[in-house]
Amino acid sequence: MLLYMDANSLLPPDHPERLRLADEVHARPPESLETPSRATHVAVLVAAEQRAAEQAHLAALCERFGVPAPAPDATHFSAELGPVRLKWERHGEFSGYTLFAAGRSPAPFSEPPLSMLPPEWPAGIPGSTVFAAHAKLIAFEGEAPNADFLAAHFGANVPVGAEIGGGAGLAFTDFKIRTDGCARFLVLDRGFTPRQAGRTLQRLFEIETYRMMALLALPVAREQSKRIVGIERSLATLTAGIAQGGGDDESLLHDLTGLAAEVESGLAASQFRFGACRAYHDLVTTRISELRERRLPGVQTIEEFMARRFTPAVATCASTSQRLHDLSERVAQACGLLSTRVDIAREKQNQMLLESMNRRAKLQLRLQQTVEGLSVAAIVYYVAGLIGYLAKGLKASGQRIDPDLVVGVAIPVVAALAVWVLRRAHRKNFRAEGASAAHEM
Repeated sequence: MLLYMDANSLLPPDHPERLRLADEVHARPPESLETPSRATHVAVLVAAEQRAAEQAHLAALCERFGVPAPAPDATHFSAELGPVRLKWERHGEFSGYTLFAAGRSPAPFSEPPLSMLPPEWPAGIPGSTVFAAHAKLIAFEGEAPNADFLAAHFGANVPVGAEIGGGAGLAFTDFKIRTDGCARFLVLDRGFTPRQAGRTLQRLFEIETYRMMALLALPVAREQSKRIVGIERSLATLTAGIAQGGGDDESLLHDLTGLAAEVESGLAASQFRFGACRAYHDLVTTRISELRERRLPGVQTIEEFMARRFTPAVATCASTSQRLHDLSERVAQACGLLSTRVDIAREKQNQMLLESMNRRAKLQLRLQQTVEGLSVAAIVYYVAGLIGYLAKGLKASGQRIDPDLVVGVAIPVVAALAVWVLRRAHRKNFRAEGASAAHEM
């Protein structure tokens, strides 16, 4: 990484990522290619746990040819490995290996650069192949190649292609995977610069790589479509039960919750792949536009081929993703509606329960008042008895007292005093409860 600032720079301190972000636009530059040349590109889907093995596998190849291995944190690397030049790029989900060799092969697409490496090394690359292709760059003069020339390279398959680069060359492919596991690209050079030739091959490889990476979402979309159909049927049955009413709302809510969990599971399992599909589709569209195709008579362009075959598949993935989101919203709405009805039913039950508790409290209060009345009578009877015994004792000691008269006079006084004490206790309790309620509020 080059530094362009000296210690006496008048600028404020750099953002920690400034230089890294500035150099990002210069990352993965295209190779300069002289005509004629051959190339092989392999895109490998690599899991996160395979990254270390990938690095070690690449380092072993570099050691075999006596060249320095890439740094552990490198995301792209190129080196001369004997007769071929290797270019390695690490992307988010996959890694790309491109091999270049100068010269023209004896027969169309024979002796590809991949065959010039030790045979055990390509087969041992960690991960799984999503795309592989051989490319041939040769000089050409004329308006367009004839059918025999194209048949020699693509056999009976119908090639697609066009003039590219404002007429500086032509590009053809049939998008077919041969028995060696590779597709074929034929690039005819009318006046490419070395950089332009390298960019053209890189764009062609990227178009197919990104197309295949985008189409990884198609099996997911087909699987999710089957789940969506079943969920939609179940949702229709449940919403019909909600509309009819009279059923077990708690059971319906339980079923709807399970349905919502299933929808969210489908979203979690598919949204990364669907999001990646949209991103890769945009990259394919961009790379095709960068080719600047011009139609050849009787030949379908790459853009037309993608519009007829690739774009519908992407639309299927986008439609499935949207259906999942719409289904999630519908299930959520049904859950909300049923939850509201269940809450209303519960509130009615709670209200009835409170009314029942209120009635019981009133009955209990009446019973308590009755018991208090009896307790006043018992207190009066007990106190009057004590007063009677006291009066009899005084009479026995020589006092001129009529015990019956004393008891008769004491009974209303004791009764009034007992009632006053009970009411005073009630008022004190009511005040304490009021103060406690105000404190809680």
